[in-house]
Amino acid sequence: MNISLNDKIAVVTGGAQGLGQAICHALAAAGCHLAIADMKDEAAQATAADVARSTSRKALAVKTDVTQEADVEKLFDRAVSEFGRVDIVVANAAILIAGPIAEANAEKWRAVMNVNLFGNFLTMKHACRVMKPRRSGVIIQINSKSGKKGSAANSAYAAAKFGGIGLVQSVALEMAPHGIRCNAICPGNLLDSPLWTDPNNGLFVQYLKAGKVAGAKTIDDVRQAYVSQVPMKRGCGYEDVCQALIFLASEAAGYLTGISLSVTGGQEMN
Repeated sequence: MNISLNDKIAVVTGGAQGLGQAICHALAAAGCHLAIADMKDEAAQATAADVARSTSRKALAVKTDVTQEADVEKLFDRAVSEFGRVDIVVANAAILIAGPIAEANAEKWRAVMNVNLFGNFLTMKHACRVMKPRRSGVIIQINSKSGKKGSAANSAYAAAKFGGIGLVQSVALEMAPHGIRCNAICPGNLLDSPLWTDPNNGLFVQYLKAGKVAGAKTIDDVRQAYVSQVPMKRGCGYEDVCQALIFLASEAAGYLTGISLSVTGGQEMN
């Protein structure tokens, strides 16, 4: 089984922190050189420097707003200029703003769709642009279990993620004749990540305020409610996602395209 990614060139959006940062380190450890895209330029530069220092792989940071096509186009042109090609693209950049549908702020709802769905479209468009001439490449979208099952008080995020799976399947069909594979990873709840634990605007705080968990009075109540939903009785970890990603990026998964792989500890099985 060939799972080597040695000297592959990877582009990761939203790579400056959290899961994206973990993905960058995992890809570098597997042998990849990296273009790390993020709006947070200083954090992206720091991640690139840390990757290069710890793995001896080349890593560059490119300030990128995935909702702006000029930025995304420049990202891929910079990667090709620096490394000569792009082999792997991880569309990871995303935001989440929770709240009941009847009280949803329309502009915030639109912002979630813009980053999570339109941003994925732009990323995949330009990935395909640079990969097609070489007739080779792998695109991996970081989706969510919310892309397979609706999520109360989370309509924008779920809608974007459902749309993302349709986008992945469509790109997979279109690009298969060109030697390009496109798949999604649908993680479970990353309960120990800053996305959840941030004391000001993490999902534990958001969901407690939104009343997403019936009867929950504290953050611990919300956490326990989510852990109890998982047959394996733990949240999803960065390593769980990264191991699946390395497999999908490798030739070991060479006959897989258009799939949405659930990494949920049994919570979502389809």
